[in-house]
Amino acid sequence: MTIPDDLSDLCPGERIRVLRESRGLSRPALAQFCNRGPDWLKKIESGERELRSHTLMMRLAIALQLPDLSLLTGGPAEVAQPVPLGRLSHPAMPAIWTAVMARPLASAAADGPVAPAVLQGRADQTWRLWHSSRRNRSEVGALLPVLIRDAEAAVRALDGEQRRAALVALSDVYRLTGQATAYIAPAELAWVVADRALTAAQAADAPAAIAAAAWNLGNILRETAYPEEALRVVTEAADLIRPHLEDAPEDWRGVYGALQLHAAVTVARDGREGDAWRYWDKGDQVAKSLPAAYVHPSTVFGRANVDFHAVSVATDLQRAQRALGLADDIDPDVMPSRERRARLWVEVARGHLQRGDRTAALHVMQMAHKIGAETVSYTPSARGVTADLWRSAPRAMRTEASELAAVVGITGTA
Repeated sequence: MTIPDDLSDLCPGERIRVLRESRGLSRPALAQFCNRGPDWLKKIESGERELRSHTLMMRLAIALQLPDLSLLTGGPAEVAQPVPLGRLSHPAMPAIWTAVMARPLASAAADGPVAPAVLQGRADQTWRLWHSSRRNRSEVGALLPVLIRDAEAAVRALDGEQRRAALVALSDVYRLTGQATAYIAPAELAWVVADRALTAAQAADAPAAIAAAAWNLGNILRETAYPEEALRVVTEAADLIRPHLEDAPEDWRGVYGALQLHAAVTVARDGREGDAWRYWDKGDQVAKSLPAAYVHPSTVFGRANVDFHAVSVATDLQRAQRALGLADDIDPDVMPSRERRARLWVEVARGHLQRGDRTAALHVMQMAHKIGAETVSYTPSARGVTADLWRSAPRAMRTEASELAAVVGITGTA
């Protein structure tokens, strides 16, 4: 999509107006994307009102189909501030796109469908790969196309309890697809994958699978600047599964706890401190009810992840001192997920940046990249920290900051 080339001397409000008009969008239509009225947008465009909300800026960028937030804010063009529209390139994406968007309607092949138990085993194994690999998007992405096709074929060919089990496996496969393609998938694929995961779980009438699919959908809603909808989805899912918890398997409680942590981060990003810690406390209570070594296979909910989320909540609430204090008490190695460990260090780096300690933030981001290279390269928050460091690292650290920015793909150099 063509971006107007006359934005350089414009303030953010004027940029929004020019971009809106270039897209042929009316002021009421664009304002509706932000759940605001046209008068609100008129004041933004005229400069009468300052746009400070990152969530609202992201919604406008998404609605205007901008690949980078700097086109709205006027930040340095060479520093990436990616909008989650699936504009980050990854070689695994074309084959996954074909498997998802070109699924056949015919019955399974003559040699018969893969047994549901085998499908579920492959899905579980691929989830383990997602959490253990330093290059998890590449390795999992290479396996997903065949896994998607096999799961779809099994659902079409089977009936009764066998089909129900295949539907649960299919839901798991699509949830994993959502994780592996976050920030690299076009928006339409992200929504298709989330919907198919939830639809398959509902067709199986499997409460735990429904709740896990809702957790996945909540991730997409939150990361595409719809936090209210994300909170509604995960709290409704928690309400659905809560009546079954007393006698339910451990993994049902695990996904229930994951929903609470999801809600905690969602409201923390909105500055709702009391609600954030209330949801976190619910997750903490669930973890206490489970064995100390318990880890949910896909969400990695457990004692360590609850503690990791406390750091995220404090960071999102701009409570850097508390976040760093909490991080000091964590042993990262107790977390079996490499991907989650890398994201913890990104949160710690954010906390150091909030305190103005760029030297510590750079050191921590180097650790995060060493643990999970693709987690850092394909997660907007990690890219944002890397860009900040590249732009303003202390003179003595500029070479290291530039090297990190290059390998993450911020500066466009290898």
